[in-house]
Amino acid sequence: MLYYLFEYLDKTMDVPGAGVFQYITFRSALALILSLMISTIYGKKIITFLRNQQVGETVRELGLEGQTQKAGTPTMGGLIIIIATLIPVLLLTKLNNIYIILLIVTTLWMGSIGFIDDYIKIFKKDKQGLKGIFKVIGQVGLGIIVGSVLYFNPYVTVRERSNKVLNFNQTETIVSQSPSEIKSTVTTIPFTKNNELDYAKIIEWTGEGYENWAWLVFIPIVIFIITAVSNGANLTDGIDGLAAGTSAISVLALGIFTFVSGNVILSSYLNIMYIPNSGEMTVFISAFVGALIGFLWYNSFPATVFMGDTGSLTIGGIIAVLAISVRKEMLLPVLCAIFFAENLSVILQVSYFKYTKKRFGEGRRIFLMSPLHHHYQKKGYHESKIVTRFWIVAILLAIVSIVTLKLR
Repeated sequence: MLYYLFEYLDKTMDVPGAGVFQYITFRSALALILSLMISTIYGKKIITFLRNQQVGETVRELGLEGQTQKAGTPTMGGLIIIIATLIPVLLLTKLNNIYIILLIVTTLWMGSIGFIDDYIKIFKKDKQGLKGIFKVIGQVGLGIIVGSVLYFNPYVTVRERSNKVLNFNQTETIVSQSPSEIKSTVTTIPFTKNNELDYAKIIEWTGEGYENWAWLVFIPIVIFIITAVSNGANLTDGIDGLAAGTSAISVLALGIFTFVSGNVILSSYLNIMYIPNSGEMTVFISAFVGALIGFLWYNSFPATVFMGDTGSLTIGGIIAVLAISVRKEMLLPVLCAIFFAENLSVILQVSYFKYTKKRFGEGRRIFLMSPLHHHYQKKGYHESKIVTRFWIVAILLAIVSIVTLKLR
């Protein structure tokens, strides 16, 4: 909204300084500051409201140290993240940008699913919350929407590779072939020299005109990624500051990818895929990072609020959509390896338990407890030590991911 106001002031009234709102970097910095202020200043008011409404965490008998002390701590704190993200986004972004629209829909969609789940747990006294099948239906529904928009919307394009070379300081431009913007299902493969894969090629064997049916491959892939990442974030939210901290690191790395992929000069200099209009997502990412950091002010050990599924499902959904939009979804197993490990630990634990129970008559376990962070708790590590070390791993993974811009 402010973006359009200052655009009007700049173009029609020639107000000095109004043109600064045209710069993504300025709006991103402003979004970060604004979201950080909202989440820290008004976060306390939201926590007080949740406490007054008795929206508290119930004790689950997990046999973990310090478990009983957490009983009654306000949950649904994901509302802080959602509010602190959306307000700067609505004020500072181009709201007609298709990527921004998708991210706003994702935030509200996944936030609603998480809110319903938390509501059932707290007010209906059902520890299971929303049934798994309904969560999956919601995730699949979002995947269909996101996949369909990214595939069919005419404003979602990529720049064709060409012999165009732009040097970084813009003092010289050499053009031997004019690039064009095209609809494409091309994505990026990390750590490879010829690092592009077209999903349409998967059904090339069907014969002529196979490109028209690429959506049959692309949309299911989008559904799988959104479901996997949102569940991974949900499982990671188990101890104070873990999900918010690791997510902020991953999202910050995605912000770098988004900025360079949406900038024609930088993308050409780095020889990566240029995605028109995607740079606007940098403003959203800045607001999101600010909201996550502000939430950590209250969620760090000992937490005075938990994000609940309202926050964790939203975080996972946003990360997945960001990665898909910027054509970096194949980098998620590296960038979000924490989520992947948490998911995998649960799958392995459950599968091995069922297998050994059928084979030997009694279930056996690989980990002392799953998800993975609870395994380390059972081994006697303090929550703060586990979280700090997971953050360090997340930083290393983010650095490795960023290095792929040139390492291929």
